[in-house]
Formats: sequence, C-alpha cells, structure tokens
Amino acid sequence: MKAINVARVSTEEQKEANNSLPAQEERIKSYCSKKSFDIIKTYSFEESAYKTKRDEFDTIVEHIQEVSKKGKIAVCFDKVDRFSRGSVFDKRVGLLYEMALADKIELHFVSDGQVINNQMSAVEKFQFGMSLGLAKYYSDAIGDNVKRAFEQKRRNGEWTGGVRLGYLNVHLDQEKRLRKDIIIDPERGHLVQKMFELYATGSYSLETVRIKITELGLRSLKGFKLSKSCIENMLKDSFYCGVAISKKYGPYAHKYPRLIDRELFDKCQEIRLKRRNTPYKAKSRDFLFNGLLKCQNCGCLYSPEYHKKPSGKEYNLYSCTNSKKICKRVYVNELELLKPVYEVLDRFASITEEAQNELVDELRKNTETEVVFHKAQINRIRTDYDKLKAKQNRLLEAFLDQSITKDIYDKKHEEYQDQIQTLEIELSEHTKADYDYQTTVATVLSVARRAKSIFENSSEVANKRAFLSLILQNPTVKGKKLYFSIASPFNLVLELADSPNWLRG
Repeated sequence: MKAINVARVSTEEQKEANNSLPAQEERIKSYCSKKSFDIIKTYSFEESAYKTKRDEFDTIVEHIQEVSKKGKIAVCFDKVDRFSRGSVFDKRVGLLYEMALADKIELHFVSDGQVINNQMSAVEKFQFGMSLGLAKYYSDAIGDNVKRAFEQKRRNGEWTGGVRLGYLNVHLDQEKRLRKDIIIDPERGHLVQKMFELYATGSYSLETVRIKITELGLRSLKGFKLSKSCIENMLKDSFYCGVAISKKYGPYAHKYPRLIDRELFDKCQEIRLKRRNTPYKAKSRDFLFNGLLKCQNCGCLYSPEYHKKPSGKEYNLYSCTNSKKICKRVYVNELELLKPVYEVLDRFASITEEAQNELVDELRKNTETEVVFHKAQINRIRTDYDKLKAKQNRLLEAFLDQSITKDIYDKKHEEYQDQIQTLEIELSEHTKADYDYQTTVATVLSVARRAKSIFENSSEVANKRAFLSLILQNPTVKGKKLYFSIASPFNLVLELADSPNWLRG
C-alpha cells in the first residue's frame, strides 16, 4: 500500500523535545518499513492545530483526496495529537475520518498503535474518540496554565512583552539564563528621559524633538536613528511612568524602575493632544514668544515674523493672527514685549541673600499644609497596607486549615494583591510629593534669584522660551503692551519680597 507521512509540531519547544520533526519522521518511516508501505510523500511542517486557517494541512488534505482516487492509501501520523488538538469538530478531522470509514484511506497513528479504517469495532471507534478528546483536553489544559501564569505575572507586576527603548533585558541567572529582569539602559535611559522633558516644555514638535534627541545621541538598539512615529509612540507609552498596558487585560502597575514620573507623562499627553488639535507649522526661524502669546481682544494667537531693513537691521515682529476677523493688524517689536519681562527678572535679581534666608522660612510655612496632607496620606496608606497583609495571612491560614476552598482562596488573594499594588503606587506618589515639597523651597529661591542670568545665558531660543513659559502665566497682548501674571510659586516669592511686613512674620 502506498503511504503519505505527516509530521507536525506547533511550538518551538516541541522542535527541541522528543516530538521534533526529525524524530517523528524517523518513527513513521520505520513503521512504514515494517508494514511494507511504499512512501510516496512526506510532509514535515510547523503549524498550530488551533488556527482556523491551516494552509499547510489543507494542502495535505487536498493531496490525499487526489491520490486516494487512484486507490486506497495509508496516511501516517506519529500520534493522534499530531493529527488534531485544536478541536474534535475540525472539518479536516471529520473529512479524513469519513474517508477512512468509506475505505478510501487508512489513518495510522504509529506511537499510539491505532489504525482507523472501515473494519473498526465500536470499541476502537470509542478509543479513537477518547484519544481526540484527550488531545484536546491536554491542549486546553496547557492554555489554562499559560493563562494563569500570565495572570500571576501581571499581579506580580511583571512584563512579558518586548523591552522598551531606554530599558534592557538582563538574566538574573547568567548560567541557566532562564529568569529575566528589566533594568534602565545606562546608555539610553537618560536620553529617553530628556526626550520627555524637552517635549513637556511645549517648545518642541515631534519632529524638532526627534532632531534634538538625535543630536544628543539617542539611537535604537540596532543603532538606527528614531523616526517621528517612533518618538510619538514612546511619548504615548505609559510604561515609562510605571504603568504597563496589556492589549487584552488593560493597564496594570509594573515593578520595574520608572524613567519618568506620572506628572511629566501627563504633561506630555496634554501637549501632544493640544498640538494634534492645533497643528504646528514649522518655521525656518525660531522666535522667542512663538506659541506663547494671545490677543487680549479676540483670544487668537500672536504670530511672529522676521523683518530686515535695507540698512541690515533685523526685527522680530508679532501680530494677532486675527482668525476671527475682528482685530486690526498691529505689529509689536519683540524688544518691546521683553521690557516688562526684564522688569520682573530685575526684581528677582534684587533679592538679597539675607532676604532669601527669611523667604525660605516663610515659604516653608506656606507649604506646611501640603506637607501635612501628604504625611497623613502616607500614614493612611501604610495602615491600609498592614491591614491587607494581615488579611492575606488570615486567608492563607484558613486555606491551610481547609476552612475555605482553593477557588475562594485564589479569588480573595488576587483581590487583596490588586489592592496592595494600588496602595504601593499611591504610596510612591505621595512619598515623592512629600520629598518634592521639602526641596521645592530651596529650588524656587535659587531659580528666582538667578532668573535673569539663566534667561540671558541660555544660548538657544527654545530654552529661553521654555523658561518664559515657566515664569509667565497667561501672557496676552493688547495694542503693543504685554500683560501677564507670575506663575506659582514664583509669584509668592515676589509677594513676600515686596511686602514691607514680611520680615516681621
């Protein structure tokens, strides 16, 4: 009898194990030799039995149908699970089974010792049905185990996908190379962080931040320059601030170090969405107030223009875009707009060292409320955390005493673990905020006193614009005059410094 041999694997692991394709082929070939079968074709391939579209197997079935028209043939597999594992209702399984019962083919399963033909007894048919069912059960059980393993990984804050640029995969066991961890890439991590910081200033588009970060040396793991779309995807990726996103199960907190905090990430999203709704047109020149000024009369943006007189003198002029058609075009010189800005910078520079020390104490008083709030929240979180840990311990004792079933234990343990992870994230945010309030005072005073020198010594226009956006709040233009308020907490510095009674407390 002529024979068609079929060897199949569905995973990389099976290739390495005793189910490898060469091992299957050898066993089937040896079987055919003992049976004196004439092998006319051997198929060897990798394809999951769970796929609805099984191109390779469909090709084999078509060939079997064609050859069987010339006489009965034997179709040989190593085991039943190499024939089908995905579903006992697979149309291909049913088709070949019916062909065997119609005496057009015989199905031979070498390692299982089963032969399917028209001479089968009821018991043999039952055994074959059981084999198919067990193969399906085994595959489903593997799927359940994998699903549980991934659920546990998520509860542990582990990530199972590709590593993000700015991070590296490392092996915890260098010899066995089994367990992996994710660490910050010492070569690229700080550059990814810098990319977020630059974009958060609002002074960079996706393209300009790509150019800038490329100049600083950021490249892909293979050494290629990053594309604009890659930059955008990174800026949208919450993994960098501690939240991994599973396409199937949604967001969860991961356990790896964060490159940026949540506040910086949210700021980038705000700017990105704003830019998407208000497209930015790149200009050949960079302007100091570009994108910062609005018309006090109509609310439209002020646009900059570059002018050069025949004498060679250069001007940067600004005017209302007048998109609402209710304003007259009035040009105002950039130098004129800078005059009130320099007045404020001079006031900051006039603060003496003695005044600075007194201001530090005063500002600390103003931040006490926030500090107390964060400390109270930290104490509340730690109390809730201890209570949940105690509940987990009692739950484990109840399970060990067989007071509750494993299903109840798993469900409650997962619920407690999710709550604990949420508290850990919340604790991290409040702890950082508490620390920030402790360090804000000194930082604000240092920046305020050096504001003028910082502004004047910045070599790039984008850096100066970012500094202005930090100091100025809601800058508007009316006629040829700039109006603005001082952003918090710098406004408090000026209020205290200008107050005649602040030294007396």
